Parts: sequence; structure tokens; C-alpha cells
Amino acid sequence: MTLPPRWPSLWVALTISYGVASIGGALTDIGPWYLALQQPDWKPADYWFGPIWTSIFTLAAISGWLAWHAAPWPHQRRRVIVLFAINAFFNVLWSALFFALKRPDWAMAEWPFLWLSIALLIWGLWRISRPAALLNIPYIAWVSTAGLLNWENVVMNGPF
Repeated sequence: MTLPPRWPSLWVALTISYGVASIGGALTDIGPWYLALQQPDWKPADYWFGPIWTSIFTLAAISGWLAWHAAPWPHQRRRVIVLFAINAFFNVLWSALFFALKRPDWAMAEWPFLWLSIALLIWGLWRISRPAALLNIPYIAWVSTAGLLNWENVVMNGPF
């Protein structure tokens, strides 16, 4: 049995998405520094972060795959790549600032750019594929929550 021609590209999208997630994960050090931070009472338990991010990166891969195949023109396919690349940059940068450099204040300053990159992704995919755009709603919801958590970390633990 052979797979339809579009299925191999889903594996490519998943590989790229999980590659970005792996870079961010490698920068995420849940060690003594992080464990010593005061956290708000409403912070989700640490064991939820892995499944949440895995779900988000899976949905992002499917979103990219759907948008890529829905885009009838090369310039639209380039848009899909550029939007996801911009978002990947800001996603990894946030992890680097918060965890690797141990600067939640800098991560908070970068957070609006991460949030806007997701909003731009949703907006930019909407005309190509509404299902692809909508798959990023959990991502922007989670990053909105993470921004509030980041803010609480700055307020409760600063200055850095």
C-alpha cells in the first residue's frame, strides 16, 4: 500500500515542528534556578507543560501541512514558510531568554513579539486555509497564559 502524495509532507512538517520544539526544549532548564522561583498559585503543574507543548507543536505541524497544500500559488506557500519561520524564531528566543539566560524580564519584553507572531500566523493563514488558521488558536491561548505567568515571575522574583 502506498500513501497518498500529500502524506509524506506531513512527516516533513512534523519533523520540522518537533525540531523547533526540541531546540526550545534543550534551552529549557528546569533546574535549581527555575525551581527556586516563586510561582503564582494558579500556575499549572510542571508535568502539564510537556503534553501541552507537544499538542501545540503537533497542531502547528498539521496547520502548516494543511496551509501548504491549500495554497495554490508559490507566493502563498512562501508566506506559509515565512510565517512559521518567524514564529519559530520568537518561540525559541523566548526559551533562550527565560531559561538559558535566566532573564524572565527580557523574556517578558520579547513575549509580545511571540504573541504577535502567532496572531500574524492565524491572520496570514486565514485566506489560505481557515482550518489551518484555527489550529493555532490553542497556541495563542496558551502563549497568552504563559505571558501572564511570565509577568507574575517578573513581579514575584525580580529584579534579575
